[in-house]
Amino acid sequence: MMEGLRETLASLTAMDIEGLRAVWRERLGEPPPVRSTDILRRSLAEALQIEAGGQSVALDKRLSRAASQHRTGKKPRLRTSTFQPGSTLIREWQGVRHEVEVRPDGYVWQGQKHASLSKVARLITGVRWNGPRFFGL
Repeated sequence: MMEGLRETLASLTAMDIEGLRAVWRERLGEPPPVRSTDILRRSLAEALQIEAGGQSVALDKRLSRAASQHRTGKKPRLRTSTFQPGSTLIREWQGVRHEVEVRPDGYVWQGQKHASLSKVARLITGVRWNGPRFFGL
């Protein structure tokens, strides 16, 4: 059954809008809800996968909770840093141990003060990083 589904999903990429509409009507028994070829292709692929494997009730509940957090009138909660001035952040990068001291006015790495943790992560790695993510916060 999964092999047949894989083949069907692969065949959707080559279909034009009329072919997609025909598959939608045949498999789902109703007219397609959208006119966009790309959106119809994605919606059809999702519908066929749900048809084959069922829908996850737990996932639906998690998605509903997440969506309710972003409805009009509700402000999203921002995560705040869990480290305080005086803390030392430690990260090993390419075999080198890096220590960053957290201060009220910034971060100190290798004796130099920096305004952001992302700047320190960029200096360590040579590429843009989200500082808290780089240090595992």
